[in-house]
Amino acid sequence: MRTVTGPTDHVVVVGAGLSGLACALHLLGAGRKVTLVERDAGPGGRAGRLRLGDYLVDTGPTVLTMPHLADEAFAAVGDSLARRVELVPLHPAYRAGFADGTWLDVHTDGEAMEAEVRRFAGPAEAAGYRRLRHWLERLYRAQMRRFIDTNFDSPFQLAHPDLARLAALGGFGRLDGRIGRFLSDDRLRRVFSFQALYAGVAPARALAAYAVIAYMDTVAGVWFPKGGMHALPRAMADAAADAGAELRWSSEVSGLERTADRVRAVRLASGERIACDAVVLTCELSTAHRLLGRAPVRPVPLRYSPSAVILHAGTDRTWPRLAHHTLSFGAAWERTFDELTRTGTLMSDPSLLITRPTAHDASLAPPGRHLHYVLAPCPNTAVGPSAAAWRDLGPRYRDSLVAELERRGLDGFADSIEEESLVTPLDWTAQGHAAGTPFSVSHTFAQTGPFRPRNLVRGLDNVVLAGCGTTPGVGVPTVLISGKLAAARVTGERDRTPRTSRAADPRPTAPTASTASTAPTTPTAPTAPTAPTAPTAPTSAGAHDPS
Repeated sequence: MRTVTGPTDHVVVVGAGLSGLACALHLLGAGRKVTLVERDAGPGGRAGRLRLGDYLVDTGPTVLTMPHLADEAFAAVGDSLARRVELVPLHPAYRAGFADGTWLDVHTDGEAMEAEVRRFAGPAEAAGYRRLRHWLERLYRAQMRRFIDTNFDSPFQLAHPDLARLAALGGFGRLDGRIGRFLSDDRLRRVFSFQALYAGVAPARALAAYAVIAYMDTVAGVWFPKGGMHALPRAMADAAADAGAELRWSSEVSGLERTADRVRAVRLASGERIACDAVVLTCELSTAHRLLGRAPVRPVPLRYSPSAVILHAGTDRTWPRLAHHTLSFGAAWERTFDELTRTGTLMSDPSLLITRPTAHDASLAPPGRHLHYVLAPCPNTAVGPSAAAWRDLGPRYRDSLVAELERRGLDGFADSIEEESLVTPLDWTAQGHAAGTPFSVSHTFAQTGPFRPRNLVRGLDNVVLAGCGTTPGVGVPTVLISGKLAAARVTGERDRTPRTSRAADPRPTAPTASTASTAPTTPTAPTAPTAPTAPTAPTSAGAHDPS
């Protein structure tokens, strides 16, 4: 593995999103002095916090999977996720509603999900689900350490027995077709393939290897941090401060001071100079290229994932049918993906993600009130309406979105809203996100693994990139890995965290206490969602998100 050269005693990490915080913790654990510089007033980046009256809103990812990856970062400094954040496992992980009026609870427990599939679609589909689950587990084991949690220096690193295993599992076929080998019910196939949008690719064109995201969502488990998703970056920042990091809030980087092939200092917009031995840039890829003074030459231009419109609504009521996460699928499917990724038109029959965080934390809203986060994927500004067009389009689309929610059973939604915030590609563009999308570079084959923008910067000996625009990609789990991989480029230590049985079962033990799960006293300004978790699902983005 290639690493930065020369001294690395003092590292400046630019950006306090999830990747920057993970990187800082891993660097601190390896004995480096760390200065973390963030333009906003507090941590989070895409996983920020917005106050709407007395409502506390997560601005980014709403779905947390693979929390052991965050625990690895805490463990690097002798801390733990369980000590800092109270996690609630979600049962069901999702509730899926379909255009024919049917509903399915998505459980991560195998027996519970098999029983639910049997109820929903019969014994043949239940048997298919069991085979699918086994395949997803094998796919995850074949990919995680070799193709996701790794630093690539060359495409030749793909030449490994795990590549043959992945091929034997059908990982290089198409996702939709591979899922169809196990499930014939179209509704069930959607539940296990919509995650391809996390990667910015339609299921019919996505590699089957991307089903690893469905593994994270439907097998490994989904959690909710008390205090909202923002509790995670807040806790990571607290742990970094306790481990000796210098945290610099409201400090925007304006330039990098270079001598020959090394960056010698980071310059802030205030005029301050921070001398350093190495730099990790976790900002938007286009911003990093601007600071570096150039972008790497690629045979074809980068392609970006679809964007999203998000309606944050504080309401005076909720609807019993809604789970913590509810997927509301329209009747259209393939046409929807064409609209999002090819024709650049708004979804004519939208699929939506509705998250209700007050289902598990009433403190995020005033007494008797509720929060609803409604995410509608939309084309990015490179293929769809321009950022400027959303100035007029946004309010109209908001009204059509609210009307659609009422048609789908959320009676009185419009009248229930007390506080709201609408986020569109206009806002993502204003925050510096290329193509008006918070989900960054899509995961086409030419932008995946060793072909994705590298985290080492050619021509500079001591600069590393992290975040969703570089390896391994978009989503909360992957940006946490990105921070760890960036730290390894600095320290040369691939992994300081014991793995024990977690490689087989990524679920952490239940947290017992919370010392950092409440909202910050002074909420940070929103920056962008991540995804869902991804968040490009109907998101990470998770956004999952995407961070």
